[in-house]
Amino acid sequence: MLKNIPPDLSPDLLWCLASMGHGERLVLVDRNFPAHEVAQHTSTKRLIDLPGLDIPGATRAILAVMPLDDFIPAPVSRMEVVGDPGKLLPMQAEVHAIARAAEGRELGMEALERFAFYEAAKKGFCVVRTSEFRPYGCFLFTMGVIFDKR
Repeated sequence: MLKNIPPDLSPDLLWCLASMGHGERLVLVDRNFPAHEVAQHTSTKRLIDLPGLDIPGATRAILAVMPLDDFIPAPVSRMEVVGDPGKLLPMQAEVHAIARAAEGRELGMEALERFAFYEAAKKGFCVVRTSEFRPYGCFLFTMGVIFDKR
């Protein structure tokens, strides 16, 4: 058993998070995303399911332990709404707010066209699928660096 680890983080997900290096991307998606297909192209070829969790809940758990990259302006990416690329859905705004709170700083969130998102996700480290039912619950989180303060 471990302490101070959110209970929603499975052993497989903890392994992925601990194995990621600076600049690598974690793919967090809803249940509509073609997760099996995309996961086959990621560097670990892993699909991790978080049944029962929605995107905001999974984001809170993941970003409790994962630092976001502070060398780039937008360490969070989201899928654009097809036909309305400038639209920010409430759930997407919530994820952005959770990320800012987790980091304690302002940070950018870029929007990627649907097929551009699929291609970027294929270059990710692993795919984490939630039970999120709302569409466009698809995000990329770029791993940051933890500076040793000893």
